[in-house]
Amino acid sequence: MRFNISYKPYWKFIKKINFGGLKSIFFISSLFYFCIYFFNNIDQISFNINLEKNGSNLSLSFLFCVLSIYLNAYAWKYIVKWFGKEFKSNNLVSFYVLTNILKYVPGGIWHFVERFNFIKKISNPQIALYSTLIEPYFMLSGAFLLASLGVLSSPIYFFLILPLVFLNRKLIYIVLKRLESLKGKMFEVLRLTNSKDPFEKRINIISFFPARALLLEIGFVLSKFIGFYICLNTFYTNNTLNIIFLLVIFSLSWSLGLVVPTAPGGVGVFEACLLFFVGRNIPQNIILVSLIYFRVISTSADLLLSLPFLIRKLFKRI
Repeated sequence: MRFNISYKPYWKFIKKINFGGLKSIFFISSLFYFCIYFFNNIDQISFNINLEKNGSNLSLSFLFCVLSIYLNAYAWKYIVKWFGKEFKSNNLVSFYVLTNILKYVPGGIWHFVERFNFIKKISNPQIALYSTLIEPYFMLSGAFLLASLGVLSSPIYFFLILPLVFLNRKLIYIVLKRLESLKGKMFEVLRLTNSKDPFEKRINIISFFPARALLLEIGFVLSKFIGFYICLNTFYTNNTLNIIFLLVIFSLSWSLGLVVPTAPGGVGVFEACLLFFVGRNIPQNIILVSLIYFRVISTSADLLLSLPFLIRKLFKRI
């Protein structure tokens, strides 16, 4: 006996779901959660800090945030190289660093637009598009790989390595095709004409696995984590928490901030998720102050390194 089961109704139902709206709701809910957390503890929060005693710690945190930006930039360079475009200079790295501040601009796509236009001038639109769009997937894979260390406490964390499975020459096309389905929304901004050529004719992946780019993305997330951990230890000297536990919840929280495009730079989402995951393991006032200082430090690093780009853009408008 054969059963003819149709999945069309379920597929139509999934297509009707407004994922953009759900992301916006998640972003607003995260901000609301963070604000409630903040105002419930406002009488216990103090931003006073002894710069003579703790200034070196905050400076070190800042340096690790700067390092993370450069590691991310070099990872993007090797992603572009993996797609078949060789670079003899570090112009790509410099441009990435200069435009990093644009991730905080509402819309969450303007750093992608600038980088796409930069690559398109020296390569072809396909490499420009795919190397720009795939980079967050590399970051997510690296962060999930670090978060999978949580398997030490629960087997469910093992599934976080799944995005890594698709980072190879044979399966990456599945990811690219999924990304290509999103191109329609970007045609107007990127002014990109659609191409019906096979992926293999548009890009030329040079190796089976992009090990160097992935390792750099892992280094990027680790550097961010170290910057946060230094901030936390500045305000919580009795920190006896398991560093693996902190790394896991940091990586998960940062990943959620990454995948919600409504949150510029993950602002609000990262903080709310980390507050939720950490629970009562750290005093609420301490974790709030640490998160706020870390956000200021990491944003300041982006702003400082992007200052020449912002000044140039400003003078072009005057």
